Amino acid sequence: MAYTAQDVKALRDKTGLGMMDCKKALEENNGDMEQANEWLRKKGLAASAKKADRIAAEGIVEAYIHPGGRVGVLVEVNSETDFVARTEGFQRMVREIAMHIAAADPAPRFVTKEEITPDFLETEKRIATEQALATGKPANIVERIVEGKMNSIFKEVCLLEQPFIMNPDVTVQQYLSTKTAEIGEKLSIRRFTKYIMGEGLEKRSENFAAEVAAAK
Repeated sequence: MAYTAQDVKALRDKTGLGMMDCKKALEENNGDMEQANEWLRKKGLAASAKKADRIAAEGIVEAYIHPGGRVGVLVEVNSETDFVARTEGFQRMVREIAMHIAAADPAPRFVTKEEITPDFLETEKRIATEQALATGKPANIVERIVEGKMNSIFKEVCLLEQPFIMNPDVTVQQYLSTKTAEIGEKLSIRRFTKYIMGEGLEKRSENFAAEVAAAK
């Protein structure tokens, strides 16, 4: 199957990778866009896996305030060298991750599944089990229901498991893996904090009729 320059551009827009990588992917997959996309994903994951044991201790802390000033994010993303941390491509990637955290609903609470606290995990599993048992299904079905529910929770609360807001076809982890292959260094999201204006504060409930009555 032949491919055109427009196909290369479309694949580049979809994956965020360089033109030569996208051209190579289409060549390797006879111009099939979906297969080329999958080929690039696997390539990115493989390249990322090779760098997994390397140390990423440089990087930047990005501050993102959403227009209107009601949502703000601080996120630390690490690279292996200060040189990479100062590049425009790395800084743009970190900003996009910060924007994802700001926009994500539900908001992530952990970076990875490994960071989930035992108390949180135990509580969510107990609730999921009680809900599954209430269906009256056999034990083996209940077990599968609970497993499916927990996997859904992981996607909600773990940043790396969430569909990436800029490209929902990939997770944040897959996006990070692709950037690792593109930049050529181990990259990792270390921590983040999301602030929502007024979150946790008790909101005043106006009751003008009661105020008028009390003033008599």
